[in-house]
Amino acid sequence: MPSNSSKKNEDPWYLHAGLYLIIAILTVLLIKVAVLDPQEQINKENYFKKETRLRMTNLKEAQILWQHKNGSFTGSLDRLISFIKNDKYVDSVRKAFDSLRQKSADPFKVLSDGTFTPDSLFLSPKINQRFVMGIDSNVVSDTVINPSGKVIRVEKKIVKGTKYYIEDPAGYGSIGSLDNDALKNTASWE
Repeated sequence: MPSNSSKKNEDPWYLHAGLYLIIAILTVLLIKVAVLDPQEQINKENYFKKETRLRMTNLKEAQILWQHKNGSFTGSLDRLISFIKNDKYVDSVRKAFDSLRQKSADPFKVLSDGTFTPDSLFLSPKINQRFVMGIDSNVVSDTVINPSGKVIRVEKKIVKGTKYYIEDPAGYGSIGSLDNDALKNTASWE
Protein backbone atom coordinates (compact mmCIF):
# COMPACT_ATOMS: atom_id res chain seq x y z
CA MET A 1 0.00 0.00 0.00
CA PRO A 2 1.46 3.30 -1.02
CA SER A 3 1.91 5.80 1.70
CA ASN A 4 0.58 9.33 1.55
CA SER A 5 4.04 10.75 1.98
CA SER A 6 5.29 9.24 -1.28
CA LYS A 7 2.40 10.68 -3.29
CA LYS A 8 3.25 13.98 -4.95
CA ASN A 9 1.29 16.99 -3.83
CA GLU A 10 0.32 18.44 -7.21
CA ASP A 11 -1.87 21.48 -7.79
CA PRO A 12 -4.67 21.18 -10.31
CA TRP A 13 -3.75 22.13 -13.91
CA TYR A 14 -6.29 24.98 -14.08
CA LEU A 15 -4.52 26.79 -11.24
CA HIS A 16 -1.28 26.87 -13.25
CA ALA A 17 -3.13 27.91 -16.40
CA GLY A 18 -4.78 30.76 -14.50
CA LEU A 19 -1.44 31.96 -13.16
CA TYR A 20 0.11 31.86 -16.65
CA LEU A 21 -2.83 33.84 -17.98
CA ILE A 22 -2.44 36.48 -15.26
CA ILE A 23 1.31 36.72 -15.99
CA ALA A 24 0.61 37.15 -19.73
CA ILE A 25 -1.99 39.87 -19.08
CA LEU A 26 0.34 41.74 -16.72
CA THR A 27 3.16 41.50 -19.29
CA VAL A 28 0.94 42.99 -22.00
CA LEU A 29 -0.17 45.79 -19.65
CA LEU A 30 3.44 46.53 -18.72
CA ILE A 31 4.46 46.78 -22.38
CA LYS A 32 1.51 49.06 -23.09
CA VAL A 33 2.19 51.36 -20.14
CA ALA A 34 5.99 51.40 -20.42
CA VAL A 35 6.46 51.42 -24.19
CA LEU A 36 3.36 52.14 -26.26
CA ASP A 37 1.67 54.92 -24.23
CA PRO A 38 4.81 57.08 -23.92
CA GLN A 39 5.45 56.74 -27.66
CA GLU A 40 1.89 57.84 -28.38
CA GLN A 41 2.38 60.86 -26.09
CA ILE A 42 5.63 61.74 -27.86
CA ASN A 43 3.91 61.50 -31.25
CA LYS A 44 1.07 63.76 -30.06
CA GLU A 45 3.51 66.28 -28.62
CA ASN A 46 5.51 66.35 -31.87
CA TYR A 47 2.30 66.86 -33.87
CA PHE A 48 1.18 69.75 -31.65
CA LYS A 49 4.59 71.41 -31.81
CA LYS A 50 4.80 71.10 -35.61
CA GLU A 51 1.20 72.21 -36.20
CA THR A 52 1.50 75.18 -33.81
CA ARG A 53 4.68 76.38 -35.45
CA LEU A 54 3.19 76.06 -38.94
CA ARG A 55 0.20 78.14 -37.87
CA MET A 56 2.40 80.76 -36.23
CA THR A 57 4.63 80.92 -39.33
CA ASN A 58 1.53 81.55 -41.44
CA LEU A 59 0.47 84.33 -39.05
CA LYS A 60 3.94 85.85 -39.44
CA GLU A 61 3.61 85.76 -43.24
CA ALA A 62 0.19 87.39 -42.94
CA GLN A 63 1.66 90.14 -40.75
CA ILE A 64 4.36 90.78 -43.38
CA LEU A 65 1.73 91.05 -46.13
CA TRP A 66 -0.38 93.34 -43.91
CA GLN A 67 2.62 95.58 -43.35
CA HIS A 68 3.44 95.72 -47.08
CA LYS A 69 -0.11 96.79 -47.84
CA ASN A 70 -0.88 99.06 -44.85
CA GLY A 71 2.51 100.31 -43.68
CA SER A 72 2.27 98.86 -40.17
CA PHE A 73 1.45 95.62 -38.37
CA THR A 74 -1.94 94.81 -36.86
CA GLY A 75 -2.71 93.72 -33.32
CA SER A 76 -6.01 92.10 -34.22
CA LEU A 77 -6.03 88.39 -34.98
CA ASP A 78 -9.57 88.70 -36.36
CA ARG A 79 -8.59 91.44 -38.84
CA LEU A 80 -5.46 89.56 -39.86
CA ILE A 81 -7.32 86.35 -40.69
CA SER A 82 -10.07 88.27 -42.45
CA PHE A 83 -7.31 89.95 -44.46
CA ILE A 84 -5.94 86.52 -45.48
CA LYS A 85 -9.38 85.26 -46.49
CA ASN A 86 -10.82 88.32 -48.25
CA ASP A 87 -8.15 90.74 -49.46
CA LYS A 88 -7.36 90.87 -53.17
CA TYR A 89 -3.73 91.75 -52.46
CA VAL A 90 -3.25 88.50 -50.50
CA ASP A 91 -5.05 86.60 -53.23
CA SER A 92 -2.74 88.02 -55.90
CA VAL A 93 0.38 87.18 -53.86
CA ARG A 94 -0.85 83.63 -53.26
CA LYS A 95 -1.54 83.08 -56.97
CA ALA A 96 1.76 84.58 -58.14
CA PHE A 97 4.49 82.44 -59.68
CA ASP A 98 8.18 82.90 -58.93
CA SER A 99 9.85 82.41 -62.31
CA LEU A 100 13.35 82.45 -60.79
CA ARG A 101 12.71 79.54 -58.44
CA GLN A 102 10.12 77.95 -60.75
CA LYS A 103 7.50 77.53 -58.04
CA SER A 104 4.54 79.27 -56.48
CA ALA A 105 5.19 82.52 -54.63
CA ASP A 106 2.55 81.65 -52.03
CA PRO A 107 4.14 82.60 -48.67
CA PHE A 108 1.78 80.40 -46.65
CA LYS A 109 2.71 76.85 -45.66
CA VAL A 110 0.27 73.97 -45.75
CA LEU A 111 -0.64 72.59 -42.35
CA SER A 112 -0.17 69.03 -41.15
CA ASP A 113 -3.38 67.89 -42.83
CA GLY A 114 -2.00 69.00 -46.23
CA THR A 115 -4.19 72.10 -46.66
CA PHE A 116 -4.02 75.77 -45.78
CA THR A 117 -7.10 76.81 -43.83
CA PRO A 118 -7.07 80.44 -42.62
CA ASP A 119 -9.78 79.79 -40.00
CA SER A 120 -7.49 77.29 -38.26
CA LEU A 121 -4.96 80.07 -37.54
CA PHE A 122 -7.03 81.45 -34.65
CA LEU A 123 -6.28 78.65 -32.20
CA SER A 124 -3.32 76.81 -30.77
CA PRO A 125 -4.08 73.16 -31.60
CA LYS A 126 -3.05 71.64 -28.26
CA ILE A 127 -5.22 73.69 -25.91
CA ASN A 128 -7.67 75.32 -28.37
CA GLN A 129 -6.93 78.83 -27.13
CA ARG A 130 -6.31 81.85 -29.32
CA PHE A 131 -2.77 82.87 -30.09
CA VAL A 132 -1.62 85.91 -28.13
CA MET A 133 -0.84 88.81 -30.45
CA GLY A 134 0.12 92.40 -29.88
CA ILE A 135 1.74 95.42 -31.49
CA ASP A 136 3.86 98.22 -30.10
CA SER A 137 2.91 101.86 -29.75
CA ASN A 138 5.42 104.64 -29.31
CA VAL A 139 5.19 108.36 -28.76
CA VAL A 140 7.50 110.22 -31.12
CA SER A 141 8.28 113.82 -30.26
CA ASP A 142 9.46 116.41 -32.76
CA THR A 143 10.59 119.85 -31.63
CA VAL A 144 10.14 122.78 -34.01
CA ILE A 145 12.75 125.54 -33.47
CA ASN A 146 12.90 128.92 -35.22
CA PRO A 147 16.19 130.27 -36.69
CA SER A 148 17.00 132.14 -33.47
CA GLY A 149 16.85 128.88 -31.47
CA LYS A 150 13.52 129.49 -29.74
CA VAL A 151 11.24 126.47 -29.37
CA ILE A 152 8.06 127.16 -31.29
CA ARG A 153 6.23 123.92 -30.52
CA VAL A 154 6.71 120.28 -29.66
CA GLU A 155 4.77 117.90 -31.85
CA LYS A 156 3.90 114.51 -30.47
CA LYS A 157 2.79 111.67 -32.65
CA ILE A 158 1.74 108.16 -31.63
CA VAL A 159 3.22 105.52 -33.89
CA LYS A 160 1.60 102.06 -33.75
CA GLY A 161 2.53 98.80 -35.35
CA THR A 162 6.24 99.06 -36.05
CA LYS A 163 6.79 95.77 -34.20
CA TYR A 164 4.53 92.83 -33.39
CA TYR A 165 4.53 89.78 -31.15
CA ILE A 166 2.76 86.43 -31.54
CA GLU A 167 2.89 83.86 -28.75
CA ASP A 168 1.53 80.36 -28.41
CA PRO A 169 -0.45 79.98 -25.16
CA ALA A 170 0.67 76.33 -24.96
CA GLY A 171 4.31 77.39 -24.84
CA TYR A 172 5.64 76.19 -28.20
CA GLY A 173 7.28 79.50 -29.02
CA SER A 174 6.83 83.07 -30.12
CA ILE A 175 7.51 85.27 -33.12
CA GLY A 176 8.74 88.85 -33.01
CA SER A 177 9.27 91.19 -30.10
CA LEU A 178 7.71 94.42 -28.89
CA ASP A 179 11.07 95.61 -27.53
CA ASN A 180 13.74 94.55 -29.99
CA ASP A 181 13.87 95.47 -33.70
CA ALA A 182 16.42 92.73 -34.29
CA LEU A 183 13.77 90.11 -33.45
CA LYS A 184 11.17 91.40 -35.93
CA ASN A 185 9.77 88.44 -37.90
CA THR A 186 12.06 86.05 -36.00
CA ALA A 187 10.67 82.89 -34.48
CA SER A 188 11.99 81.69 -31.12
CA TRP A 189 12.64 78.21 -32.54
CA GLU A 190 14.78 79.43 -35.45
